Amino acid sequence: MSIILTGIQSTGIPHIGNILGVMLPIIEIVNNSLESVFILIADLHSLTSLKQSYNIKDYSYKIASAWLACGLKIYKAILYRQSDITQVTELFWYLNCFFPYRRLKLSHSFKDKKKMNNTGMFTYPILMAADILLFDSNKVYVGKDQLQHIEITRKIAKKINNLIKNILIIPEAKIKKDSMSIPGIDGYKMSKSRKNTINIFYSKKEIKKQIMSIHTTSYNDKNHMIYKIYKILSKKNDFLSFKKKTAYKKAKIELYKYIINRFSYERKKYKFYLKNKKIIKSILYKGTKKASKIANITIKRIRNALKFN
Repeated sequence: MSIILTGIQSTGIPHIGNILGVMLPIIEIVNNSLESVFILIADLHSLTSLKQSYNIKDYSYKIASAWLACGLKIYKAILYRQSDITQVTELFWYLNCFFPYRRLKLSHSFKDKKKMNNTGMFTYPILMAADILLFDSNKVYVGKDQLQHIEITRKIAKKINNLIKNILIIPEAKIKKDSMSIPGIDGYKMSKSRKNTINIFYSKKEIKKQIMSIHTTSYNDKNHMIYKIYKILSKKNDFLSFKKKTAYKKAKIELYKYIINRFSYERKKYKFYLKNKKIIKSILYKGTKKASKIANITIKRIRNALKFN
């Protein structure tokens, strides 16, 4: 049986890129198979980029609400906050001691975000490796920009297995390729850090503002990102009809209407869960208990191999 792991940082409300690229594919797997799935809310990772740490807890609840609103059958998955699993940071230290400093300097996440100037950003891939290896995950659903981190995880695991004994599972990256290049409102890949997202859980007024801010270059370009976003979201017949909307302003309005209509159920459920945080707290508590029990087994195995026990 496969063990699947995926996660989203608690740096804000999940946007359409997160939902189409990670959430919906994982939910389909969880709800229609017998595979074990771990879904982490990566709040420890969020500390590398959030300026106000007091937002992390609130964002964690919003991410959990989004998973549930999008249809996750919670009894078939383990949803938990990264910070609640203390074994993650213990394994993180062990892994740090088995990976060369020079190799870590080559990671994209560090080179691209040096200006953040914190050690957490430098060791980010090692913490991610701890998330993965702690639960013997063999399938990890990530975005294309995270592939290098999976390779780092694999290298660490192989090195430890060679030096000590085969105590770690070597994971593989899984990507939903048709959702990997969702353009943001500025034409670049949709990203919270670029603030170029479309967020279906925002108010209608805010969503409309985001869509009307989509950067346009030349009039009537049918390869423009307005059409690309609509094509990713819609069914074939809907898109063929949409292509007839020639003027950019009219196309933006139609895109806005389509998003509001398509995600109307998810928006209602999201609001329900945020108003009933006791439900979210209970789900995260149960997820932590399950995850910790499994994490303890892995840590004991590793401690034994390192001769700490």
